[in-house]
Amino acid sequence: MSKLFFGLLTSSLVILLFHTSVAYSQERERRAPPRKLTTEQARVAANNYQKYCALCHGENREGHKNDHAPSLRSKSLMESGVAHQILRPMQYGREGTAMGGYLDEVGGPMTLAETWDLTYWLFEQAGYDRLKFSTNPVQGDIKRGETVYQKECASCHGKQGEGITAPALMNQSALAHNTDEFIRYAIQEGRQGTPMQAFKNKLSPADINNITAFLRSKSMGLVEEKPVLRALPEPKDYIINKAGEDPNFDLKDGMYVLSKDLNEALNAKKRMVLLDTRVTSVWQTAHIEGAIPFPYYADLDETVAGIPKDVQIVAYCSCPRAAADHTINRLRARGYTRTAVLWEGIFGWMHLGYPVRRGDISGVND
Repeated sequence: MSKLFFGLLTSSLVILLFHTSVAYSQERERRAPPRKLTTEQARVAANNYQKYCALCHGENREGHKNDHAPSLRSKSLMESGVAHQILRPMQYGREGTAMGGYLDEVGGPMTLAETWDLTYWLFEQAGYDRLKFSTNPVQGDIKRGETVYQKECASCHGKQGEGITAPALMNQSALAHNTDEFIRYAIQEGRQGTPMQAFKNKLSPADINNITAFLRSKSMGLVEEKPVLRALPEPKDYIINKAGEDPNFDLKDGMYVLSKDLNEALNAKKRMVLLDTRVTSVWQTAHIEGAIPFPYYADLDETVAGIPKDVQIVAYCSCPRAAADHTINRLRARGYTRTAVLWEGIFGWMHLGYPVRRGDISGVND
């Protein structure tokens, strides 16, 4: 290879790397800080975080404690995601994932003001400036984006974006509330302190645009429907099949019942109590017939009323077991020894083809 050719090649590579660096490092305009919480608002928000969020997102907001819940202190998230990219999933959940809605309007435990305060508390705790992002669509080659996605992203996020060891990306709620620039920035910068790497060090700006365009293409035809809330069960209805026999489950590791065994017991009209330990909003959407809403964060002094200690209790969640494990361990500490956790969780239960009762989508709430 001649010195002249080598010199030209080296110069070309330097120019290419320079332009790629410029493409990624353009300075973004800073946005003004959001409103400052009062001392009392911050105290309530901190308590709400530990009560409702820490089980999955971690006591220190580090994420991936359970069910691959994302970090809520990552720099790239907190400088680009306040407020709606955090507020909306907190309020309304992510359909098809373990993230339920925590707003009281959909059956959750927090008021509108409390969800806003918790969002701003998370931002204050992270301590980063907000960046200004465009709401314009990111243009890219969708077919090329799918190819790159399957190669670089599917092993963690799933071939269909369903989430495996990382959050679901093709979730309709997420795509509705996240702008293209928000998605692109997450791919580019990664999520600090999590397994999500910064792909600016691996992919070209064009391919990051292509992945963004591919993900956005999955949001077409979204129709959001608000379920009509069902009346919550009363204590007299907690025990199902009151005249039935005890199921006498053979528990895995002294704790877990398999979906097939629970389904057989339900079909045989066995006597038991089913606890749905998720936030109540997702019980409203779909639950195993006869289950009562029994959120993992609830006050046991209130929720155990009407549940005797001589009946078999089975708890389930969608993590697939974290919230149910947490609840059953608390019950066992109170002397409830006839307890078990559904091994596969409700998503596993549904995947196996077992029935659930779904919330009403249209009509008038009585």
